[in-house]
Amino acid sequence: MSDNKITIEVDGQTLDATGGQMLIEVTDANGIYIPRFCYHEKLTIAANCRMCLVEMEKGRKPMPACATPVGDGMKFFTRSKVAIEAQRATMEFLLINHPLDCPICDQGGECELQDLAMGYGRGVSRYAEAKRAVEDKDLGPLVSTDMTRCIHCTRCVRFGEEVAGIQELGTIGRGESMEIAPYIAKTVDHELSGNIIDLCPVGALNSKPFRFRARSWEMEQADVVSPHDSFGSNMHAHLLRGKIMRVVPRDNEEINETWISDRDRFAYTGLYTDDRVTQPMVKKNGEWIATDWTKALEAAADGIKKATSEQRSQLGVLSAPWATVEELHLLERLTRGTGSDNIDHRLQQSDFSDQGSDADYPGLGMSIADIDHLQAITLLGCRVRQEVPMLAHRVRKAHTNGAKVSIVNEGNDEYLFKPHATVLSENLLQDTAALVAAAGATAPSGLQSAVASANITDTHRAVVESLKNADNATVFLGHAATRHTNFGAIRALASALAIACSAQLAVVGLAANSAGAALVGVLPHRTAGGRKAVRLGLDTQAMLNAELGAYITFGIEIEHDVADGARHAQALHRSHVVAMTSYVNDTTLQYADVILPVAAFGESAGTYVNAEGRWQSMRGVALPQGDARPGWKVIRVLANSLDIDGFDMISADEVLSAARQAVGEITLKNVFAGNKVQVTDVAATTKDTDLYLSDPIVRRAAPLQQIGERIRSAADSLKATG
Repeated sequence: MSDNKITIEVDGQTLDATGGQMLIEVTDANGIYIPRFCYHEKLTIAANCRMCLVEMEKGRKPMPACATPVGDGMKFFTRSKVAIEAQRATMEFLLINHPLDCPICDQGGECELQDLAMGYGRGVSRYAEAKRAVEDKDLGPLVSTDMTRCIHCTRCVRFGEEVAGIQELGTIGRGESMEIAPYIAKTVDHELSGNIIDLCPVGALNSKPFRFRARSWEMEQADVVSPHDSFGSNMHAHLLRGKIMRVVPRDNEEINETWISDRDRFAYTGLYTDDRVTQPMVKKNGEWIATDWTKALEAAADGIKKATSEQRSQLGVLSAPWATVEELHLLERLTRGTGSDNIDHRLQQSDFSDQGSDADYPGLGMSIADIDHLQAITLLGCRVRQEVPMLAHRVRKAHTNGAKVSIVNEGNDEYLFKPHATVLSENLLQDTAALVAAAGATAPSGLQSAVASANITDTHRAVVESLKNADNATVFLGHAATRHTNFGAIRALASALAIACSAQLAVVGLAANSAGAALVGVLPHRTAGGRKAVRLGLDTQAMLNAELGAYITFGIEIEHDVADGARHAQALHRSHVVAMTSYVNDTTLQYADVILPVAAFGESAGTYVNAEGRWQSMRGVALPQGDARPGWKVIRVLANSLDIDGFDMISADEVLSAARQAVGEITLKNVFAGNKVQVTDVAATTKDTDLYLSDPIVRRAAPLQQIGERIRSAADSLKATG
């Protein structure tokens, strides 16, 4: 596209444009609507639906606005007789084979074809022959198909090829026999595949979990933020009578553009399951008894007071890193109000040896949109498709824009683009040390021998060269690195590598609010704003190993969410455990003594801080189930029952304001000196990351579990065959 500025005339209106722009881009920017089906601003131009035909001065025939570049002085007419007749003729052709089944179509009421047929269609059809019928395709548990409705706009095909990076769908046949289908009989499993539902302008592709559950005009729309990873995707929740019926993307070019991951889209199906906790419960003589809030809170407070009567440090608090800022802030105040500093959100981390070097929060140190323009990227212990799918999309965009992307991982993942260099690591610590040696960097204290003895290969040199030769390079430290038993050493080495290559170091938070939890001080060694705690508390592993007198767990299932959780869950039987949770399972019933039902995602107002440090708030949009209450309210009342001062807030906004004030202004600096690094086991590896087992809601989302089982089965088969 040329940079020269020009003027054109559309319907008698003079518009500024850039030479080479497509006409539809200019009209969209100026609020002039031209009908379309195949055109989408994020996809390449296909110009196959012909719905955007317009009249061009001195043109021999109507021209497609999506594929007509503008030049200085050109004149177009979008509402002339020629343009309208061309658009009506196109609509007549599109409706020849389209079934008249709007009353039973999930797309009814929000269908682009339905809307344009009202404006450009005839009242009767001149086509008397039989309509064609197309057999539906099985695309898996997420996307339903009614392929007879398909108008061959190919948006779904182009999305797979251009955005997802995998061509799961394509066109077969010719002319009237053309169909959209997978090339071979397989399902659509890519972690962004659900976006084809939004792209489809008719009812050919719909959400299978949502199918036939509600009509669009019955539902309310509310803005929400993803609680499933640190990307912080913006979404709309569609609600019917207080329940979330589906989730769709909310446009935000700075974060998720117009897309969301399948985990964000379909996790809501795990909200309304049979194991939701709907009323407070207390264990008496080994039996669970449903009770009211007053008695449950009294039992919780009495147990905590008894356990901490002689030693305040006998209380340990474990919080979900996907809890809201409001809940996390009050948990921190409650814990330290009792005199204990044993509080942590780093459930999956096992190495805390260098926690004194922690940044104020795990963050990227850049905006998400800046990732698109990086010139070199190294994914170090970052299995990005499994960890944060939308971050994987941004990394792929950077590669498409010319970035050299290198991979240093223990897992052999498919990245859907050709990496610049790939180190399939058998030992992440040793390979990170080799990168530091190849860069000629100064080894961190305590790691000199690891760097000196590193086995440097040509691949290591290629990774370092790509970082050094770029003006804008970043090393991404991912979940696999954070969960590694030698995390402190790997992080210190990664920092040394970034400094030696004049690159940035970005740390990808483990969960949706890992950044928020660190900022408000849900840590044993830091209080709000990154200030050093007066007393050093116990981290997650030390807390559970100590078998304290009392524990408060918030929003977690220890056996799933904590490293080595199955062993720790057994050890809790001898302690007084207050579980604030939305779900209950057999294991929780065994170790807990009091269960306080808290509202799940969407049922309470709350704030999340994403990986770029952006604070994003949402209101409570759905009704809590049964007697469940917003988590921040439960924590506040429990603190009052424990006779702790300063818990008189009456709104989530008031709690958020207090949290923001406590945190203050933060400037992220990802430089990790590695002052107290200890290498526990040189040969240790990291625990595998599973996209669809990340939190309690996702684990209960049946459609996602079907996809997850298929992916895990394929991975096991690959390992078995070598």
